[in-house]
Amino acid sequence: QVQLVESGGGLVQAGGSLRLSCASSKSIFSMEHMGWYRQAPGRRELVARITSRGSIDYDDSVKGRFTISRDGAGVTVSLQMNTLKSDDTAVYYCNARNRGRDFWGQGTQVTVSS
Repeated sequence: QVQLVESGGGLVQAGGSLRLSCASSKSIFSMEHMGWYRQAPGRRELVARITSRGSIDYDDSVKGRFTISRDGAGVTVSLQMNTLKSDDTAVYYCNARNRGRDFWGQGTQVTVSS
């Protein structure tokens, strides 16, 4: 089992910034990867992901605006979100994949007002 706890969501004006953090009960170095997904009405989509080796992927819609990072121990993964747009409004979920199984946080709401 992997427990994930998100923090940092909230309400921000378009053009502003927010930073999300995910605290994991297990280090990313012992898992395949961790990342952030978001869900507006509709399906959940990948925003950014970082592997245990440090490889990073971003959805095209956030490239150049969002940055994913991890701490030295690999137990906290953060998502710095800059130049936020109304389309970024969603519930953001932290994800971890361990031994082929996905684990999810409870989600944190990000609302961008235009």
